[in-house]
Formats: sequence, structure tokens, C-alpha cells
Amino acid sequence: MNTTQDGRPIPPAHADERAMLEAWLDFHRATLALKCSGLKDDQLRLPAAAPSSMTLLGLVQHLAEVERNWFQRVFAGRHLPPVFGQSNGDGFALQPDQGLDEAMAAWQGEVARGRELIADASLDDSGRLSEEEARQLGGIPGGPESHRSAHGRNTDGGGWSRAFSLWGQPGA
Repeated sequence: MNTTQDGRPIPPAHADERAMLEAWLDFHRATLALKCSGLKDDQLRLPAAAPSSMTLLGLVQHLAEVERNWFQRVFAGRHLPPVFGQSNGDGFALQPDQGLDEAMAAWQGEVARGRELIADASLDDSGRLSEEEARQLGGIPGGPESHRSAHGRNTDGGGWSRAFSLWGQPGA
């Protein structure tokens, strides 16, 4: 697999649908991890730009919840509580005693469980969004992938660009 200079996997130009979906998910996962690498806890907790309260740490926690939702709840039909507790269902709220290590461990754990659940599945296999609505696995990665890429744009947009210019580059 080819990688960018910063180590992120480069999605292939030509591949079957599943390989493309998985490659783009991995690219966006690696991009967020890179954005967080080398930052101090207070930097990870700093909102990008007013009036938003979104932080990089909150985004990592949120994406742990997104991974759990799409792969364990929707595809596998599991009834699981929110990753970071009932009072933090979307994952964005920060806890003083939980930092990047805990958030990354939770997120990577959810990624690994999702990979296990879909390893032998066909893209035509379905999960349920609700009693009335099913979603084929081929459409589920579009959920977290499009979700992640939208948040990825948030980390590249004006607020995060300004924040990174104040903090210095990740890893610095």
C-alpha cells in the first residue's frame, strides 16, 4: 500500500467497491489521528472557533460513537450504550479525567470491532437503521466515511487552520 509522506494510506485509484470504501475510511481515520498527534491536552480541548464548542478531542470521541453506531448497532443489530456514557451520547462532551489516550483507545477499539463484524460480510448484506429502514453494508461505510470527511473538512477549515497556526503544526 502506498502512503503519503506523513504516513497516511493513499486510497487506490482503481479498486473494487469494497476496497475503495475501506481505503477511504482508513485515510480519513489516519487524517484525524495525524491532526491530533503531538498536541498537548489543552490544545486538544481548545474549540476551533467561536461560537463552536467542537474540539479535536471531542471529535475523536464522537467518531468512536459513529463507528459503534454504524457497525455494531446498525449492521450487527447490537443494543449497546454510548461509548462515553448515556449523558454523552454523541461523544462530544469532554471529561477532565479522560484525554487523548482514552479517546484513541476507545475509537481504535470500535474501529477494530467494526472491521471484525464486516470481515466476511458482503456489501449487499443489510443492517437496520430502524424498523422501517434497512441499509446495505455498501451504504453503511458511506455513513461514517461521509461523516468523517465532513468533520475532516472542519479540521482543515478556517477555525482549525487558525488554531493550528496558534498551536504550531501537529507533532511540533
